[in-house]
Amino acid sequence: MSGLGSSDSALLDTLLKEAPIGFAFLDTSARFRRVNRTLAAIYGHGETELHGRTPAEVCASPDDVAAHESAITAALAGETVVYSDHHMDGGVLDAYGNQPHWAMSWFPAYGEDGVIDGVALIAVDLSDRHKAEVALRRSEERYRSLLAATNQVVWAATPDGKISEDCPEWRAITGQPVERYLGRGWLDAVHPDDRERVERAWDDAIADRMIFDATFRIRIQSGETRHYRSRAVPITRGGEVVEWVGANTDVTVQREADDMRQRLTQQLGEAALRTVRLQKATSDLAEALTVDQVVEVMTEIGRSAVGADRTTLAELDRDRLRLRLLGSTVHDLRDIPGGQPRDVGLDYPCTMAAAVRERGPLIVRSPLELCALLDDAPEIIDFLEHTDEQSWIALPLLSAGLPMGALRFAFTSRRDVSDEEKVFLEALAGQCALALERAQLFEREHRTAEALQQSLLPEDLPEVKGIRMRASYSSGTQHVQVGGDWYDAFPLPDGRVAGVLGDVMGKGLKAATGMSRVRNALRALAFSMPEPADVLTGLDRMFDATEGLDQVTTLVYFVLDPETGQIDLSNAGHPPPLVVSTQGAPRLLEGDPDTPLGLVSERGHHKFFVEPGNTVVLYSDGLVENRRRAVATGIEDLVAVASQAPPEVVGEPQHMLEYLVEGMLAGYEQDDDVTLLAVHLPVA
Repeated sequence: MSGLGSSDSALLDTLLKEAPIGFAFLDTSARFRRVNRTLAAIYGHGETELHGRTPAEVCASPDDVAAHESAITAALAGETVVYSDHHMDGGVLDAYGNQPHWAMSWFPAYGEDGVIDGVALIAVDLSDRHKAEVALRRSEERYRSLLAATNQVVWAATPDGKISEDCPEWRAITGQPVERYLGRGWLDAVHPDDRERVERAWDDAIADRMIFDATFRIRIQSGETRHYRSRAVPITRGGEVVEWVGANTDVTVQREADDMRQRLTQQLGEAALRTVRLQKATSDLAEALTVDQVVEVMTEIGRSAVGADRTTLAELDRDRLRLRLLGSTVHDLRDIPGGQPRDVGLDYPCTMAAAVRERGPLIVRSPLELCALLDDAPEIIDFLEHTDEQSWIALPLLSAGLPMGALRFAFTSRRDVSDEEKVFLEALAGQCALALERAQLFEREHRTAEALQQSLLPEDLPEVKGIRMRASYSSGTQHVQVGGDWYDAFPLPDGRVAGVLGDVMGKGLKAATGMSRVRNALRALAFSMPEPADVLTGLDRMFDATEGLDQVTTLVYFVLDPETGQIDLSNAGHPPPLVVSTQGAPRLLEGDPDTPLGLVSERGHHKFFVEPGNTVVLYSDGLVENRRRAVATGIEDLVAVASQAPPEVVGEPQHMLEYLVEGMLAGYEQDDDVTLLAVHLPVA
């Protein structure tokens, strides 16, 4: 307690007294020296009644006395923690008049010299957990009775999908001996026409850790064929599957009725489903901005809408002579011996090149058909020896009638395609081609926009003796637009250093060109009359003459003397700079409120002094404002985040910027540019 202040000690005393958990401290002679109210009630005494007494003097049961003395002895001998359970006869009763079940933990307490000078005791009421265990056992008994009254057969499997426990109920139905049932032997009871489908569904469920749900036929001991529905769920612990638990249910009557209804509605349902899938694919592809996102969306569409085990995209080069595989799906092909390389000519023996050459879909139902299609090319023979793929669909991606790439679906089992599904696949390839073309255009324009943005910011900050400067810029838009944030810093002829951070509201070339004009004018003014008030007054005149009224521009401009730490600053409607100190709390450099550029004729400036070891941070409103947070609230949050910065961060301006950005954007979606400029005065 000696290291605590008076308020901390009072808070700790309150917690010890009021906590629903029992606390106590016993000295080396096993006498109570400090006890809270809850623990005293466990023994059926008041707090003061326990002081100076031993457990033998307060416990009503000899068993409790023996357990207490054994635990205290072990703790005093240095054992890290000792546990004991008690009902504590004579103590407080619960709401039902029963003795609570207390779990006690004993710890050795060490003095400042590292020597054990007592034992700490914590007691926790486990009555609710005991009741829950009783209720759980009762629930299990009821569940087993309910299963016995139904026609469900419950089974369990290991995480990799192998049956490890006998199920006499299932074997009684199928007639399988136990050695043939275990592992994956249960699949032998499945009808041959259903087995491949069921096994694939079971493998998919295990791989995806999703619910397994399949209906299939089995031949029972009498020779009759029955329909069963098998449903299993993964049991997870700590994010890992520890086992699968399932139930098989006889659904023969229900299945026969369902088959009749399905036959009547199948064609209409399939047509409607293809329409919905195509609409969803179109919607998902419309949201994909980049080529990688198109690949990701098509992979999911291939899995969910087409049933493909693998989906691969490729694009043609500008000369339309070579195919290049796209995205992460590259590994599905080129990592298999004989698989298609990343970049190949159109004469290479593969389904995608063949689809581009013929400008039409290719449906290959078996490895034999693939060999016949590609003239038994050595690459194909090698590929088939190492792959589990059994059938393929390849479609050209066309734009204005000309090929721009190819789409490939691969299946690990035979895949037949109806005429209606073929129409769906061709429509899907058309939507994929549009999305891919749009993504290629976006990436080209986005690279141009990023290059323009970077060209308007300084490549390096000046190296000035006595200060350290760092900057950070993060674009807040995914679209092809240039932002209006900027920063700049440069030494002045008189040995001082000037710095500025500004924001031209809006996006696009208009904001960028406006920012460029203000930046260049500020530099010119600073070298002739560097004082902040003079520079901003000159900018106001320039802005009034060259910029429109809708071009709102804010900025903070300062001049810093590295030798004295004096900083002269003018603020044109921008959030106030932040000063992070190694000694005191962070503070804002706030002066009289001012307006954006072009709205006043004369400006004032404010004089501050920055102590060695402190950091001045200028920032754009994107750091403190978003759709869910107002500017005023964001500035308060910024001060709070800065106050929690560790000393090693405060002393490193780059780390300080990273810390502020991470802390301010945590839990928020960045929807604007975030720009910061830090000036640090090291301790001499």
